[in-house]
Amino acid sequence: MNQTPQSNRKHIALYGKTNSGKSSLLNAILGQNVSIVSAIGGTTTDPVTKSMELLPFGPVLFIDTAGMGDETELGGLRMKKSIQVLQRTDFAIYVLDVTDYDLSAYHDTVSRFKRYRIPYITVLNKMDAVDAEELKRAESLHPNAMVVSASTGENLLQLKDQLIQRLQQEESDPPILGDLLPYGSTIVMVVPIDSEAPKGRIILPQVQLIRDCLDHGIKSYVVRDTELEDALEDLKGIDLVVTDSQAFKKVSQRVPPEIPLTSFSILFARHKGDLNAFLRGVEAIPQLNETSNILISESCTHNHSHEDIGRVKIPALLNRHVGKELKYDFRMGQDFPEDYGQYDLIIHCGSCMLNRKVMQSRVNMCLEKSVPITNYGVILAYLNGILPRSTELF
Repeated sequence: MNQTPQSNRKHIALYGKTNSGKSSLLNAILGQNVSIVSAIGGTTTDPVTKSMELLPFGPVLFIDTAGMGDETELGGLRMKKSIQVLQRTDFAIYVLDVTDYDLSAYHDTVSRFKRYRIPYITVLNKMDAVDAEELKRAESLHPNAMVVSASTGENLLQLKDQLIQRLQQEESDPPILGDLLPYGSTIVMVVPIDSEAPKGRIILPQVQLIRDCLDHGIKSYVVRDTELEDALEDLKGIDLVVTDSQAFKKVSQRVPPEIPLTSFSILFARHKGDLNAFLRGVEAIPQLNETSNILISESCTHNHSHEDIGRVKIPALLNRHVGKELKYDFRMGQDFPEDYGQYDLIIHCGSCMLNRKVMQSRVNMCLEKSVPITNYGVILAYLNGILPRSTELF
């Protein structure tokens, strides 16, 4: 369980006003003191995350956010970070103090849930602090809410059961490749080893694709680009070759045209984002000029080198393709700019370190403002002139 990447966990965020008992409720659910609890409003500042195995559902990531409705300057900064968490939230719990009848922050946050298509549960907390009559009044205002006490643990098991039931009802993440090839198919994964490759291991998209193949009875073979030709001779009936984006052009020249070819990044574009939106995004490239602003968004933080795909290779190829020096901004991890509407093109990584909700939220945000967005694999295939071949599979 502890080895499950955060990107593969369902993200469950707790929202509510200051002192509604969000942190106490999270500690009670987890059975340990993860979030600091205090009677002083605004104790939770930055979002607090905790991985957990929520049986029988599976691995999840809880996120405790700062209190909503804080109109101070510092409170506004805290709320801003809490709202940003919505982009990666798969399921939300809104915690209400049972004695609080000011519901403006609640209604505002629920509207945000609906905008981001986030299913949620409303929880009335601190039931132990009121008499039966006041509790009945609160329940009448929120007939579908769960009523609990984080301090005494009353109804906590029922809340967990309801949470698990709702999570199980939600659509599970689609397979990476298992729905594209039948059982018993054969694929070859091409994994170049250069200075960007982590020593002693392979990167997450490659690991996840291997597991997806195992789950669906697809035979997978992993080779470097230097051994690809030998593998093509040794193996019979290859149904697909999947390559690292950086080796696209070289691999395309070596793989016979009758064998389908795609990349890890294109597979993840479909798995986590919107492949059609990414394909439309590259249509903006012919209109780029010296005044164009390009955002390159990476999901992970890492050291950069002369072979870095996002900061070096893609800008160099794109500049050469359009024959102009374009302007680039670079962002990493959860740092997606609020002013994304200023960009003429957004180029996103494969999003292996982000959950599916983040990528879909970012795509939808771009579509709302008509900002073209694509990803590493799609743009590299486009710039190398092999985009049609690399997307035939889909």
